[in-house]
Formats: sequence, C-alpha cells, structure tokens
Amino acid sequence: MNDQRLYQVLIAPHVSEKTAIAAEMEGRHTFRVAKDASKLEVRKAVEKLFEVEVRSVQILNVNGKTKRFGSSEGKRSDWKKAIVRLAEGQDIDFMGVES
Repeated sequence: MNDQRLYQVLIAPHVSEKTAIAAEMEGRHTFRVAKDASKLEVRKAVEKLFEVEVRSVQILNVNGKTKRFGSSEGKRSDWKKAIVRLAEGQDIDFMGVES
C-alpha cells in the first residue's frame, strides 16, 4: 500500500459530544473515512499519520438522512465512519498535526 493512498483514507476527525467523551475516557477516536477504506488501511493510516499504536478498528456505514426542503425532499450523502481504539497510554493530538 503506497503512502498516497494512506493520506486519502482519513478524511476528517468526526467531532461530537459523544466522540469527545469516548476519546477522553476510553481512548476511542472517530474519523470520517473514504467509502472504500478497509480496517487495515485505516489502521495503517492512523499509525503513520499520528505515530500511535492502534489496538482495534471498527467501521460503520452511515446512511444519509432524508430531509424536507419546503415541498421537495432531499437526501444527505452516505458516508463511512471508523472508530479507532488506541493502545494504553497513547493519545492523538489534533492540534499538533500539520496539514
């Protein structure tokens, strides 16, 4: 797997109140990932970009919600989410990472 693919796997961290609590208490960090990403690709990308040891990866497909805009209906895009559990004592610092 080449380095260019690893940089395309992780799209963005998924930040919410629930994920912030999970990251702080259990060392579980949540990311938006490419729709065709596998667990192995996510593991290698996180380990390379953040220099941490990954214990496990869970991947979920999130279906987009159907929303109404006046009299017409629309649908948000489907996306993929990865929950990464880090080894004991490891942490990801999003502020220290360069773009």
